[in-house]
Amino acid sequence: MRSRPVSIVAGIGLVAVSVLGSTAVAAEPGGATVRPRAAAVGRVAPRPSARLLARRHWQAPPTTAQCQASTGVSCYAPSQLQRAYNLKPLYKRGLTGRGRTIVIVVPFGSPTIRQDLKQFNRAFGLPDPPGFRIIAPAGKVPAFDPRDPEMAAWAEETTLDVQWAHAVAPGADILLVVTPVSETQGVQGFPEIVKAENHVIDHDLGDVISQSFGATEETFPTAQSLLRLRSAFKNAREHDVTVLAASGDTGATGFKRNLTDLYTSRANSWPSSDPLVTSVGGTQLHLDAKGRRTAPDNVWNDQKLFGTAAASGGGRSRIFARPSYQDGVRRVVGEHRGTPDVAMSAAVDGGVLVRIGFSGGDGITPGWYIFGGTSAATPELAGVVAVAAQAAGRRLGLLNPRLYELARRGSPGVVDVTRGDNTVTFTQHGRTFTVTGFPARPGYDLSSGLGTIDAARLVPELARSDD
Repeated sequence: MRSRPVSIVAGIGLVAVSVLGSTAVAAEPGGATVRPRAAAVGRVAPRPSARLLARRHWQAPPTTAQCQASTGVSCYAPSQLQRAYNLKPLYKRGLTGRGRTIVIVVPFGSPTIRQDLKQFNRAFGLPDPPGFRIIAPAGKVPAFDPRDPEMAAWAEETTLDVQWAHAVAPGADILLVVTPVSETQGVQGFPEIVKAENHVIDHDLGDVISQSFGATEETFPTAQSLLRLRSAFKNAREHDVTVLAASGDTGATGFKRNLTDLYTSRANSWPSSDPLVTSVGGTQLHLDAKGRRTAPDNVWNDQKLFGTAAASGGGRSRIFARPSYQDGVRRVVGEHRGTPDVAMSAAVDGGVLVRIGFSGGDGITPGWYIFGGTSAATPELAGVVAVAAQAAGRRLGLLNPRLYELARRGSPGVVDVTRGDNTVTFTQHGRTFTVTGFPARPGYDLSSGLGTIDAARLVPELARSDD
C-alpha cells in the first residue's frame, strides 16, 4: 500500500507522507522542535507506511538525545533495537541469519541502495551482508526519475526495508525484488508483485518475504479480484516460505481509491489480512541510549505528532473468515480474520535511523532521517525470522499457527502489549472524523495482535519442531 496520491501533513520544516508502513522525520541539530499542524491533502507518493519527512536532515547519524533536542522525538540506532528485542544473546551464539535469505519486494527500488547500505553499515559498525542481489523478474523497471515523488517515496521505502532487515539479521543474504509498476489501491501493481514473488518461490531464492505495502480491502472491485491475486501466498505455503506484510499506518481505517481520502469507518488492508500472511503491527519503544526500556511498549499511535491518522493498522477482514489458528481468540475477532498477528517498533517518536543517498521529487536530499510505520516493523520481523530459520536449519513456513500456540501456552518469547490503541481522528472536506480503533488488552487484541517479541526466547521456540 504504498500508493500514489498521499496525505501530507505540513509542519515547521516538516512534511508527513502517508505510505502504508513507513514514516520518517529529520532535522538539523539545533533545529526547531517539530510541531505538525493540521493536515493538508496533496499528491506525493505511495503508501507502504506512514512516513514523516523534514526538509532538513543530519549529515551524520544523530544520537537519541540529539533527535529529542532538535525534533522533539526519539530516534534509535541498530544496537538499541538489538538490545530491546534481546537479539544480542543470539548473535553471541553465531545466530545472525547466516545461510538464510530475506526477500524484500518493492516497486521500482532505489538508485543508491548499495551505497546507502554500505554507509549505514559503516556508521553503525555492521558487516555487509554476505550476499546482496537485485532482480526484476516481473519486467524491466523504469529508470529512476528524481522529479517523480512516487518513485522517490518507493526508493525511501526500499532503503528502510533493506537497512533494517539487515540491522536485525546482519548475517543473512538480502534479495531485493523490484517490480515495474507502482502498487496503489485495488488491483494495480499486484499482478507484477505476484509474478515476482512466484518467481522467487519457484526458483528457491529466499526464506522469508517482507512486504511493506497494502491496499484497503474495499478498494478492490470485487472480492474475487482480490482472491485471484493469492497464488504466491499459496505457493509460499507449499514451499515453507514465510510471508510477512505491514498492517498499515492509518489505524483502524484505510485510504480510498482516490488515495487522498480515508474511509470514515473501520477498514482493513490486504495482503496483511490474508490468512496465509503474518500481519505485522506497530508498537512504540521507549529506550535509553543503551537500548534499555524506560517504559513498557505501547501501541504505535502518533496521532498527536501528525495531527491526523498515523497509527498501527488493525481490525477485522471483510474478505477472509477466521482462520483456525485464531479460533482461540474468537471472542476478539468473531467470524473474521483479525490483524495484526504480532507487532514491532513502528513509531515515529521512537523511529529508526535510515541513510538516504539520493535526491527525490518529494523534497528529500542525501542524509540521515528518522523513519517509522509498520513498514519498519515488517523488515524488523523478517530479520528475526531469518535468525530463527538459521537456528532451525530449515525454513519456518507460515508462522501464525505456531505463534498463536506459543501465546496460548504463555511463551516468554511472545510479550503482551497492554497499553494504547489505534483510534484515529482526521479532517477531510472540512469535516472531522474519528474512527474508533481497538485498545490493547491482556492477550490478543486488534491493535498489537499477540504482542511483541523477546527474540532470545522466541527464536528457539520457533526453531523447535512442533510438539
